[in-house]
Amino acid sequence: MSAPAMIGRDADLARLDERLEEVRAGAPFTVIIGGEAGIGKTRLIREFEASLPADVRLLAGQCVDLGDVAAPYAPVKAALRALAAEESAERVLDAVGPGRAALIALLPELAPSDSESVPAIAKADAGAATGQLHEAIAVLLETFSRERPIVFVIEDLHWIDAASLALLRFLMRALGSSRVLTVLTYRTEDVTRGHPVRAFLSEAERDRWVERRDLARLSRGQVRKLAKSLLVDTTPSESVLDTVFRRSDGVPFFVEELVGIDGCRDEGFVPDTLRELLLARYERLSEPAQGLLRLISIGGVCVSHSMLAAVYSGTADELDAAARECVLFGVLVIDGDDYTFRHALVREAILDDLLPGERARFHARYAEAYEAAAAAGTRRLAAEISYHWLGAHDAARAFPATIQAMREARSAAAYATAAQLGERALGLWDVVPDPVAASGMSKLELMGRTASHLRNAGEGERSLALVKAALAECPRDDPNYPRLLRDKALYLANVGRPGSIELLEEALEALDALGRIGPSELRANTLTALSGRLMIDGRIDDSIEVAERALEVATAIGSARYMSIAQNIAAVSRATRGELDRGLELLERARQLADGDGTALLRYWVNASDLHHLIGNHHEAVRLAEEGLAQARLLGVDRTSGVILASNAVEPLLALGEWERADELIDRAVLLDPPTPFAVYLHRARVWSLLWRGETAAATELHRSLRASFAGVLEVEMQARLGMGRLAAELALANDDLPGAWREARAILAEKLLPLPGYAEPYLWVAARVVAAVRARPGAVPDGVRAEVDAAVPEFRALLERLAFWPTGWIWSAMFEAELTEASEGAGAGVAGTDAAAWRSAVEAAAAPRAPGFLAPYALLRQGEAELAVADRAAARASLQAAFDVAESGGVKAVRDRILRVASAAGIALEGVGGGAGLVVPAGGIADSLAADDAAATAELTARERQVLELIAEGLSNRQIGERLFISGKTASVHVSAILRKLGAATRTEAAYRAGALR
Repeated sequence: MSAPAMIGRDADLARLDERLEEVRAGAPFTVIIGGEAGIGKTRLIREFEASLPADVRLLAGQCVDLGDVAAPYAPVKAALRALAAEESAERVLDAVGPGRAALIALLPELAPSDSESVPAIAKADAGAATGQLHEAIAVLLETFSRERPIVFVIEDLHWIDAASLALLRFLMRALGSSRVLTVLTYRTEDVTRGHPVRAFLSEAERDRWVERRDLARLSRGQVRKLAKSLLVDTTPSESVLDTVFRRSDGVPFFVEELVGIDGCRDEGFVPDTLRELLLARYERLSEPAQGLLRLISIGGVCVSHSMLAAVYSGTADELDAAARECVLFGVLVIDGDDYTFRHALVREAILDDLLPGERARFHARYAEAYEAAAAAGTRRLAAEISYHWLGAHDAARAFPATIQAMREARSAAAYATAAQLGERALGLWDVVPDPVAASGMSKLELMGRTASHLRNAGEGERSLALVKAALAECPRDDPNYPRLLRDKALYLANVGRPGSIELLEEALEALDALGRIGPSELRANTLTALSGRLMIDGRIDDSIEVAERALEVATAIGSARYMSIAQNIAAVSRATRGELDRGLELLERARQLADGDGTALLRYWVNASDLHHLIGNHHEAVRLAEEGLAQARLLGVDRTSGVILASNAVEPLLALGEWERADELIDRAVLLDPPTPFAVYLHRARVWSLLWRGETAAATELHRSLRASFAGVLEVEMQARLGMGRLAAELALANDDLPGAWREARAILAEKLLPLPGYAEPYLWVAARVVAAVRARPGAVPDGVRAEVDAAVPEFRALLERLAFWPTGWIWSAMFEAELTEASEGAGAGVAGTDAAAWRSAVEAAAAPRAPGFLAPYALLRQGEAELAVADRAAARASLQAAFDVAESGGVKAVRDRILRVASAAGIALEGVGGGAGLVVPAGGIADSLAADDAAATAELTARERQVLELIAEGLSNRQIGERLFISGKTASVHVSAILRKLGAATRTEAAYRAGALR
């Protein structure tokens, strides 16, 4: 009934073979194949699988149609079970290492027979479990792909469960060092607006390691060829072939059905509708065979023989006879021990043909059969049981199955599916008798658990909405009320919205009102959460007081975790208000208490690495952050704690001038698509890095695209507010937007509390730069702003003096004063930032071990400018040369570019520029000296080269130039080389200056 050879898909098959060869060489790839029903997706996959070389391992799974809530990880389980059957459960578990427990939680049958129970997934926190499982599967695929390349196939993505979809998202980012070709198929017409797979496809299209291919309909010639290949002993007439093409619309499955009805012998018999075509074979079967197909259609596209025997009402011989007839007529195919519809469209047509009573009876049979199978084995089947009892309209039996399915999904870290099942159970709550007894919990508890599952699935807003609904139903004297308040506070923080502090305080009051005034885990958890939020909000004294209360409660209940977290927060808060030695001592105590507890240790690494960076211990900060990052990956919390730790490593790496290492960490963390509150610091670091490496346009555009999404976080987190405010002011300065720079600079004075010193001091230095710029060009700001700026200087200075206790305070004070001090004589007299002596002090401060690396070349540059202002050219040359050398070696390209501009304008030759004797420019300036030579050189530039030259002047990389001009990065590189040659420029920077001269 199927064509002996695949028609019209040679290019698609060849493309899969090409991708497999790339994967074999060590470059993982994903191919997503889409197309309408019947277009040939499955046939293409089968042909590809059949052609795989012997050294390639095939792992395949198919999504199951279980309505709105599919069984969690169903297609993935099938693939992993095949691997375990081939390699043994013991070898599979050994391969995943620390993820062993997570994998057993997903597949309990893998547990060793001598184990007493299935181990639980790590207790670090609920969100960690998903990450652990995802990491375990990624490690498993990576490990086995080193032995043999793996082709990982998941079919019918339009039916995929939420947990499997989240796993695929993770694998597409995480399988960076594997030899895995992932092949996915989906039916295009079923992925409609709002379907979760639609968003997945949009994300995947932006990934350069993903290719999406949509299968086209066959041409007239291809349809003729297909039809003739099906009729070996018959030559169809041209009119029949034309009819087949017209009625099939070039869809291969429809061609096969039209030809297969009667071999095209009767030219007058062509079904009028698609439904008639799909049911044509079915209606020619005997009634027992039709009845069997109706029964199978309720079970899905594929049903095992054992399950079919359990739900079939006839004898075994009657079942075999009916099944054989269905196979001979080409409606069913045999796949191992399973019966599978030849095409899902046929199954759907038969399913639509069922009578209501018949449908309910068949669902009930399947539900009972799955219940028996679950009782007899280790496989979790509650989701299937719930689905079929719902189909049987038996809510009383569907409800406990749904609750059990939710628990099974939770234990397998399938939080998205657990949340969907929780919402289904809530929908059934009011229509079943005694739901409390059936579920073992109150409705409020179920709402709370479902909200928690939503949060852990990344559905922050939905979790918040559900916990709000639970609070609206919960009486204040209900024991659940304080917990729900605590949950709402945490969920608000997760989505970066204000209100957490007030809710946590209310939760503590509610505990007291209920008479639950003694120590408890809920009280300890609420107090530590409150102290942490107070610290982030800048209420340091309050944070310490609450942290000490939390420590008392945690000690009373013997919780080392909460003792560690409370000590941790108190340590950072004490350090922030000046008790640095005491803070570091308490932080070490927190580490000791956290020993062996993943959650507490991660909190230690996050806060310890940040504190050491802020006090200038950059190497120690990197060590701590990377140590914590390794543990975060092990625990599977890359998207949350891992992203914070990555940004905590990036900041000191940038301070040390290790730009490439910082870029690698940022790129990996961004690929994980972290929640907004965790991404703020990461994106801030990227923008700052771009700015100081001379890519002002790219930094500005990225900041503009992200700023609105961070507004909520900035409202509730002082450290985020200070960091982003400083960055915005620097960007405005770089773009010569003095009014905008002043708006950002003065914002620090609006803080109601004493700003956090580690963030505030560099912010105040930037404010001094803004003040100096406004004083130098008062006409660039609106009337009245100059007076406002002058009035603010004493406030800036007073605030800096209040923060002088911080270990890096003297460094930033020296920079602040140098920016504002005026020279007493010469061209710089009366101009802020022109006093050479002040800059010599700043240079000394910038050379201190605690100072970030970018300050040294900047301070030397400014010293050189100050020396030029008093006509001390010899000293200026030495300062600019030193600044150039440090900027060049440290990769501070923005400073390097400014040094070259200053030197060129002053006619100072610098060694090392252009790789030779240096760029020698007379004192008349760069424009005068280069004009004649450049006029001749520009005559040689093509129109495209002129475009590229302008983009070089903007600081764009070859890749960015290519994106702007819609050419490849390699082509852009060719143009850049030609420009450098024609202009006689040794570097892109020199070419940029020449471009400026030309304009």
